[in-house]
Amino acid sequence: MATVKLYNQEGTSVGDIQLDAGLFEVAVNPSLVHEAVVAQSANVRVALAHTKTRGEVRGSGKKPWKQKGTGRARHGSRRSPIWSGGGITFGPRSIRNFAVKMNRKARRKALAMVLSDKVAHEKFIAVDGLTIEEGKTRQLADVLSKLPSAGKKTLVITAPENKTIAKAAQNLTGVESFPANALNVIALLRFEYVVVTKSALEIMTKLYNRA
Repeated sequence: MATVKLYNQEGTSVGDIQLDAGLFEVAVNPSLVHEAVVAQSANVRVALAHTKTRGEVRGSGKKPWKQKGTGRARHGSRRSPIWSGGGITFGPRSIRNFAVKMNRKARRKALAMVLSDKVAHEKFIAVDGLTIEEGKTRQLADVLSKLPSAGKKTLVITAPENKTIAKAAQNLTGVESFPANALNVIALLRFEYVVVTKSALEIMTKLYNRA
């Protein structure tokens, strides 16, 4: 079972804390992590480009002129794609679905791999608690400056009810806060260091280390 140092808000080590092997000692499979990143990116993708077909554009459905006798080419509608202002043929549509399926067990496995990699490279920092009064940014910056992650891109993981940390992190460059019950692979990969409170660690172990 892996162990990491446990720090207080003053940046002083107050002992060690054991980490669950099923979540923090998993062999890394880059292919599975890549699959999780692709799936997550695809599932949040939104199709913005949208063109109208001949059934959606404005215009009368009346035949522009009679079929024969005018000397002009025959046409059935002003909304035809070959007319200016007509519908678009084979244009992009916003109803496209980019979703990529990935089963829950595989997603959790990929998440465990990224967490395990953080622990293996000493990028995982546990703190016994974070108490920031009224979400003051300066207080959070002062706490982070005393930890080994000082000056580095840092993801702060807290218990869901700890709203003040998220508020305090909003104005800090390179720092972001995530609740323990909303972790994802991309969020972890975007930051070099992960700072986790003791209460958040308990939630993560219970939530993600199960079949």
